[in-house]
Amino acid sequence: MDVIALSWRDILLAAVPLAALAAVFAWRGCGLSRTLLIGAVRTFVQLALVGVVLKGVFQNAHPLWTFCFSMVMLGAGTWEVARRQHRRFSSGWTVGLAVLGLFTAGFTVTVFAVAALVGVRPWWSPQYAIPLLGMILGNTMTGIALGMDTLTQNAWKQRAVIENRLALGQTAADAVSELRRESVRTAMTPIINSLAVCGVVSLPGMMTGQILSGSDPLAAVRYQMMIMYLIAAGAGFGSLLTVQLCARRLFDSRERLRLDRLSA
Repeated sequence: MDVIALSWRDILLAAVPLAALAAVFAWRGCGLSRTLLIGAVRTFVQLALVGVVLKGVFQNAHPLWTFCFSMVMLGAGTWEVARRQHRRFSSGWTVGLAVLGLFTAGFTVTVFAVAALVGVRPWWSPQYAIPLLGMILGNTMTGIALGMDTLTQNAWKQRAVIENRLALGQTAADAVSELRRESVRTAMTPIINSLAVCGVVSLPGMMTGQILSGSDPLAAVRYQMMIMYLIAAGAGFGSLLTVQLCARRLFDSRERLRLDRLSA
């Protein structure tokens, strides 16, 4: 079955309800109109540029281009994680921890997917590696951002409780153990909710895209199952690693709480 192509006129028409929503927000004084419109413009510009770049990358498949595009995605994800933090670690630690979590979890899971599951040769083929990395990295980024922000915010608010626990003889790990668990739960809530309603309440984007392009629905379902499991694994491992390292960074070698390492 042929794919029905959309024109730029169709895209502009699709933005009409969004513009109407922005007008309603402005009328009701919600303070979201500007943010919504900026997000819509960013989506248009970014996706248009990505489409042009990916077309060139796919036509000139080479591991160097795949690597460079992946590094751009990693940098953008790191920047988004850092900017979503209400309290950041000083001396670039927030950026370093975000890079470590995204790279370790996102890239490991993606390489496993393209090499062991999809079995594409070569494994760095941009047609598979870049879209899979984008989906896994995007959700891992969200989990890491939520986990880090929850941990640092709660540590700041509950500093008296943590210091009292330390004074009573608890180790640094024990003093923030509940905060770590709460941070990981917060980080994983969106993906767990997605797993729970996938296929019943929502039809995920990858599966929908394949069906619209004429693929067999059962083949699309199998691909979607794979990507959902990989997204959950990437987000989970990335959040666990980053939250654990952030918790350690909150204390010095003498297990004293060091909230001076955080800046608003």
